[in-house]
Amino acid sequence: MAYVNTTRFVGKGAFDRFLGLKDAVVAAVQRRRIYARTVAELNSLSDRELSDLGIARALIREISHEAAYGK
Repeated sequence: MAYVNTTRFVGKGAFDRFLGLKDAVVAAVQRRRIYARTVAELNSLSDRELSDLGIARALIREISHEAAYGK
């Protein structure tokens, strides 16, 4: 007995790719805003306040990057 089985591959259309790109750009902009806001807030703290939090001023950018983008 013989039979035929066909499978169609339906790729993403241009509109779907555009929406994916738009979503990626929006997410990147949101992460960058979180980074910038965190840097600004930590930089606005005094050395005493940072010390109370256990944060060295030299680590502000690293901490902000971790807050926005994860480890």
